[in-house]
Amino acid sequence: MDAMDAKTVRTTAVTRLALGLAQGILLFLLHKADDTKSWPATQPLLFAPLLVCALMIPLIPLAGLSAMRRAPLIGWSLVATVAAAVLAAHGAWTGAAPDRIGAGALSPPVFPAVAALLFIAHHLIQPAEAARKPVAPYADYFDLAWMHGVQLALSLAFTAVFWLLLFLGGALFKLIGIDAIQKLIGEAAFAMPATCVMFAAAVQLTDVRAGLVRGVRIVALTLLAWLLPLMTLIAAGFLASLPFTGLAPLWKTKAATALLLSAAAHLIVLINAAYQDGTEPGPVVLRWAARIAGGLLIPIAVLAGYALHLRIDQYGLTPERVFAAAFVLVATGYALGYAIAAVRPGAWLKGLEPTNLAMAVVAVLLLIGLFTPIADPARLSVNSQVKRLETGKVSAGKFDFQFLRFDSGRYGRDALNRLKADRNTDVAKRAREAAAMKEKTYAPANRGPNFGDMKIYPTGKALPASFRTQDWTANGSDSACTFAGMQCSALVLDVDGDGTDEVLLASGGSFDIFKSTDHGWRRTAQTSSSCPGVDIDAALKAGTVKMDAPTPRSDLLVGDQRLVLSPAGDGCKGAIPQGPGVWLPTDIRPTPLRR
Repeated sequence: MDAMDAKTVRTTAVTRLALGLAQGILLFLLHKADDTKSWPATQPLLFAPLLVCALMIPLIPLAGLSAMRRAPLIGWSLVATVAAAVLAAHGAWTGAAPDRIGAGALSPPVFPAVAALLFIAHHLIQPAEAARKPVAPYADYFDLAWMHGVQLALSLAFTAVFWLLLFLGGALFKLIGIDAIQKLIGEAAFAMPATCVMFAAAVQLTDVRAGLVRGVRIVALTLLAWLLPLMTLIAAGFLASLPFTGLAPLWKTKAATALLLSAAAHLIVLINAAYQDGTEPGPVVLRWAARIAGGLLIPIAVLAGYALHLRIDQYGLTPERVFAAAFVLVATGYALGYAIAAVRPGAWLKGLEPTNLAMAVVAVLLLIGLFTPIADPARLSVNSQVKRLETGKVSAGKFDFQFLRFDSGRYGRDALNRLKADRNTDVAKRAREAAAMKEKTYAPANRGPNFGDMKIYPTGKALPASFRTQDWTANGSDSACTFAGMQCSALVLDVDGDGTDEVLLASGGSFDIFKSTDHGWRRTAQTSSSCPGVDIDAALKAGTVKMDAPTPRSDLLVGDQRLVLSPAGDGCKGAIPQGPGVWLPTDIRPTPLRR
């Protein structure tokens, strides 16, 4: 854009600012309609497409105004409008209900999905249009996509700083009794048009200084590229360790698929940062790191797919697992293409170029499928879960009817209505109960200590059977160690000297003390956080945690209230009495045990 003549620059600037102003006004009108519950907000199938298109479609002419011919730009904008409207209308259709329970008019994932769809598609279309052929040179795709990415980041930062200055100005004027600025910036009628106009202005400013934007891009890519050897080393070390550790620790994280996909995504981004447009071979270190990383993507994608398969086979589909399956498919495509490129002779990673273009098309198709009835995650998940119920893989008592009522939109509600007439009377009864619910209820978060991974001290001691089997949803709810997923160590020790062991659960730098009562095991005392330099886990392993000898102590009575006396200063020095017959080592301060 540096070579644009002055007249073209002025025309483009005025057009962009006008687009920004029009977008801001439209967003304000939609906001006002939603706030007052007036038309078109009362019609979800109309309001949702209007909102999504008002947010997303102006970005296309803002980005392509100075580079695309008018007719192709208008045509592509119209196609994008139809695509965005279809996805938004489907989102509203699946979520809308007469009482709006369980889903709003539009699910939040629709917004990033439409944004991603339009971004990818635009950067497939604009270079091809500029080259006047279906497929442009790869360098054009790379240059435009990364430049617009940097341009978007800079424009968002510019808009954020604009608002920061407005807030600062409002605060300064309020200091002298003038609050008009703060009132103005708090009005949606000002905020929305101003934000959109400033964003459009930022796009124009960065567009006419494209050389500077490319300079920022080059610096960013160079920095990212030199992280590739480190990420490759991490991935290689992780994969090399698996034969010795096995897969069990990975599965125990319950987030294996997400972690592996994140690693694959980082490798893909860093490989592209090192390769860039492929016109200039990078340093030898980066070239070898990219080749090795391309090969490492294969086992990472396979592990991610296998982890996801295990979860689906055991628990069926959920919307999150459907999305994860789409990500695994994309990661697998990249992995295959990059691995082939890594081993092929000739120009380094030349096969990366067709892989990137092909996977961009796949990503567009997947987004369209996921946000239309073709592969709607809610529809696939409802079908999967209901089939598990009907085939007996899960009993009615363990089936999540609330998922159908609240978390799967129209598909789930329709399935729930069918189940209300099911031949299985228990299924039908529970379906009717779920259909009558007005809000979602949640199971208690604390399910009891994680006994499977719990280490018990001292060696030879065992947890009382009644401690293991009691109902932890009713007892111990105020202890972090009884929440699902927490890993704590246990110390079996007679704390109060009555001849019966208590159970001390160690979490971080403190203990929760449980005593057997007529109402089950209850948390009756706790310790303070550990003192500096005290390692509770090491002390437990070494067997050096023990009770101190009791020392006489009196409390202060104020009327009928007992005030416990504790020494001031460093509580880590010396033993501190905390109740008759209750003494613990230096860093432990329980409240008096309740009998």
